[in-house]
Amino acid sequence: MKRGTLILEDGSKFDGFTFGASTNTAGEVVCHTGMVGYVESLTDPSYCGQILVLTFPLIGNYGVPDDKTIDDFGILRWVESNKIYASALIVSAYTEDYSHWNAIESLSSWLKKHNVPGLYGIDTRTIAKNFVEDGTMLGKIVMEGTDPKMISFHDQNRIDLMTLVSIRNPRVFNPTGKISIVCIDCGLKNNQLRILCQLNAKVTIVPWNHPVKQDEFDGLFLSSGPGDPQIQCSDTIVTIKSWINSETIKPIFGIGLGHQLMALAVGMKIMKLKYGRRVHNQL
Repeated sequence: MKRGTLILEDGSKFDGFTFGASTNTAGEVVCHTGMVGYVESLTDPSYCGQILVLTFPLIGNYGVPDDKTIDDFGILRWVESNKIYASALIVSAYTEDYSHWNAIESLSSWLKKHNVPGLYGIDTRTIAKNFVEDGTMLGKIVMEGTDPKMISFHDQNRIDLMTLVSIRNPRVFNPTGKISIVCIDCGLKNNQLRILCQLNAKVTIVPWNHPVKQDEFDGLFLSSGPGDPQIQCSDTIVTIKSWINSETIKPIFGIGLGHQLMALAVGMKIMKLKYGRRVHNQL
């Protein structure tokens, strides 16, 4: 059984056992307090470049579904994107024995296919409590036998995240929909797209920096996504401003990063919260 260590930039070390891929990695460490949803979280582009810490104590018990299954709209049904975007997974207790009607493999084997490492046997609640006092920080996972000095801390905000998560070319879903929505993809989740299609919208997904003509659509949707939009999404903000300043007023709406982009487009300021806390719903 191979061991590995999570090392935080403040010098804290958490030793554990490996599952998934046996590879070193680094990223921003964030905590997720949900009881379920590790498949959805790992494939959420918003976690691109982040080391995901799950505080729920038992992970892996319902396995992983087929990540190639599509729904009636041609959208991947059980995952939020076509790959794992998180850099690594940290859990307290991992079980290889899974039981679920929809599962086809274990979490460990799925992580290994995507070359994503995991550590278990870690006191994840201590990590979460430390973040409450000290805030989010960078971390790295170092496999047993590797010199920690050889692995550098890595801030995902210093790379071009939009190029990693955004669609490359425009694509249309539900072409017979009654209303036409253009979605600027800054890290779109499949379920956001699915809901729009279920509401009988024709959805045109475009890259984050794609120019969008207002007269071609009934509304503009801004997806969720990773990183700091002040650094990453200047072209998107220009597009939003053009819609806001147009003589023809059409709906603009967004989720997560999309909200931040709307705020920036109307001249507001945004700031990153101190705590890297993620959960399914927040009030």
